[in-house]
Amino acid sequence: MIWQTEITLKPLRRGFHLVTGDIVSQLPPLPKTGLLHIFTKHTSCGLCLNENCDPDVRVDMKTIFDRLVPSRADYEHTLEGEDDMPAHAKSVVSGVSLTIPITDRRLNLGVWQGIYLCEYRNHGGARRIVLTVMGE
Repeated sequence: MIWQTEITLKPLRRGFHLVTGDIVSQLPPLPKTGLLHIFTKHTSCGLCLNENCDPDVRVDMKTIFDRLVPSRADYEHTLEGEDDMPAHAKSVVSGVSLTIPITDRRLNLGVWQGIYLCEYRNHGGARRIVLTVMGE
Protein backbone atom coordinates (compact mmCIF):
# COMPACT_ATOMS: atom_id res chain seq x y z
CA MET A 1 0.00 0.00 0.00
CA ILE A 2 1.21 3.48 -0.89
CA TRP A 3 -0.85 6.54 0.02
CA GLN A 4 0.14 10.14 -0.64
CA THR A 5 -1.30 13.60 -0.10
CA GLU A 6 -0.09 17.17 -0.05
CA ILE A 7 -1.10 19.45 2.81
CA THR A 8 -0.60 23.13 3.53
CA LEU A 9 0.65 24.32 6.89
CA LYS A 10 -0.47 27.83 7.84
CA PRO A 11 2.14 30.60 7.77
CA LEU A 12 4.27 30.58 10.90
CA ARG A 13 6.70 33.13 12.30
CA ARG A 14 10.42 32.50 12.08
CA GLY A 15 11.37 29.73 14.49
CA PHE A 16 10.88 26.07 15.28
CA HIS A 17 7.27 24.90 15.45
CA LEU A 18 5.85 21.62 16.73
CA VAL A 19 3.57 20.33 13.94
CA THR A 20 3.13 16.68 14.93
CA GLY A 21 -0.62 17.13 15.44
CA ASP A 22 -1.03 18.91 12.10
CA ILE A 23 0.70 16.01 10.34
CA VAL A 24 -1.01 13.14 12.21
CA SER A 25 -4.47 14.66 11.72
CA GLN A 26 -4.03 14.45 7.94
CA LEU A 27 -2.98 10.78 7.82
CA PRO A 28 -5.24 7.87 6.85
CA PRO A 29 -5.52 4.82 9.09
CA LEU A 30 -1.94 3.60 9.23
CA PRO A 31 -0.76 0.12 8.18
CA LYS A 32 0.45 -2.38 10.79
CA THR A 33 4.07 -1.68 9.77
CA GLY A 34 5.57 0.75 7.34
CA LEU A 35 7.05 4.19 6.90
CA LEU A 36 5.82 7.76 6.83
CA HIS A 37 7.88 10.05 4.63
CA ILE A 38 7.40 13.80 5.13
CA PHE A 39 8.82 16.26 2.57
CA THR A 40 8.61 20.04 2.35
CA LYS A 41 8.50 21.56 -1.13
CA HIS A 42 10.49 24.64 -0.09
CA THR A 43 14.15 25.65 0.07
CA SER A 44 13.88 28.14 2.93
CA CYS A 45 12.39 25.98 5.69
CA GLY A 46 13.16 22.53 7.04
CA LEU A 47 11.89 19.56 9.01
CA CYS A 48 13.37 17.85 12.03
CA LEU A 49 12.57 15.68 15.04
CA ASN A 50 13.27 17.04 18.48
CA GLU A 51 11.97 17.61 22.03
CA ASN A 52 8.18 17.86 22.10
CA CYS A 53 7.63 18.92 25.71
CA ASP A 54 9.65 21.96 26.81
CA PRO A 55 9.06 24.96 24.47
CA ASP A 56 12.44 26.38 25.57
CA VAL A 57 14.06 23.81 23.27
CA ARG A 58 12.41 25.47 20.26
CA VAL A 59 13.66 28.90 21.38
CA ASP A 60 17.17 27.52 21.90
CA MET A 61 17.15 25.79 18.50
CA LYS A 62 16.36 29.11 16.82
CA THR A 63 19.22 30.77 18.72
CA ILE A 64 21.64 28.00 17.74
CA PHE A 65 20.70 28.14 14.05
CA ASP A 66 20.92 31.95 14.01
CA ARG A 67 24.46 31.69 15.41
CA LEU A 68 25.43 28.97 12.92
CA VAL A 69 24.18 30.98 9.94
CA PRO A 70 24.16 34.72 10.63
CA SER A 71 21.44 36.84 9.04
CA ARG A 72 23.78 39.61 8.04
CA ALA A 73 26.78 38.54 6.02
CA ASP A 74 28.17 39.22 2.57
CA TYR A 75 25.71 36.98 0.73
CA GLU A 76 25.37 37.34 -3.04
CA HIS A 77 21.78 36.04 -3.18
CA THR A 78 19.66 38.88 -1.78
CA LEU A 79 16.89 39.30 -4.39
CA GLU A 80 14.21 37.97 -2.02
CA GLY A 81 15.42 39.80 1.09
CA GLU A 82 18.27 39.55 3.53
CA ASP A 83 16.72 36.56 5.31
CA ASP A 84 16.49 34.43 2.15
CA MET A 85 20.06 33.16 1.70
CA PRO A 86 20.49 32.36 5.41
CA ALA A 87 17.19 30.45 5.19
CA HIS A 88 18.52 28.38 2.27
CA ALA A 89 21.69 27.53 4.21
CA LYS A 90 19.73 26.58 7.35
CA SER A 91 17.47 24.37 5.23
CA VAL A 92 20.51 22.42 4.07
CA VAL A 93 21.59 21.93 7.70
CA SER A 94 18.21 20.70 8.99
CA GLY A 95 17.11 18.92 5.82
CA VAL A 96 13.75 19.00 4.08
CA SER A 97 12.44 15.50 4.76
CA LEU A 98 11.90 12.95 7.49
CA THR A 99 11.17 9.23 7.50
CA ILE A 100 9.40 7.84 10.55
CA PRO A 101 8.70 4.14 11.14
CA ILE A 102 5.12 2.93 11.60
CA THR A 103 4.67 0.15 14.16
CA ASP A 104 1.33 -1.29 15.27
CA ARG A 105 -0.51 1.35 13.20
CA ARG A 106 1.17 4.27 15.00
CA LEU A 107 4.13 6.52 14.34
CA ASN A 108 7.01 4.95 16.23
CA LEU A 109 8.32 8.17 17.78
CA GLY A 110 10.19 8.35 21.07
CA VAL A 111 8.30 9.61 24.11
CA TRP A 112 9.82 13.09 23.82
CA GLN A 113 10.04 13.32 20.01
CA GLY A 114 7.93 15.69 17.96
CA ILE A 115 7.93 16.79 14.33
CA TYR A 116 9.09 20.37 13.82
CA LEU A 117 8.62 22.73 10.92
CA CYS A 118 11.74 24.87 10.98
CA GLU A 119 10.69 28.25 9.55
CA TYR A 120 13.77 30.21 8.57
CA ARG A 121 12.11 33.18 6.85
CA ASN A 122 10.61 36.19 8.62
CA HIS A 123 7.54 35.84 6.37
CA GLY A 124 7.80 32.42 4.75
CA GLY A 125 4.12 32.01 4.02
CA ALA A 126 2.12 28.81 3.91
CA ARG A 127 4.26 25.69 3.52
CA ARG A 128 3.40 22.75 1.26
CA ILE A 129 4.19 19.35 2.77
CA VAL A 130 3.97 15.98 0.98
CA LEU A 131 3.01 13.03 3.18
CA THR A 132 3.64 9.52 1.88
CA VAL A 133 2.66 6.37 3.79
CA MET A 134 4.18 3.07 2.67
CA GLY A 135 3.32 -0.18 4.34
CA GLU A 136 1.70 -3.56 4.33
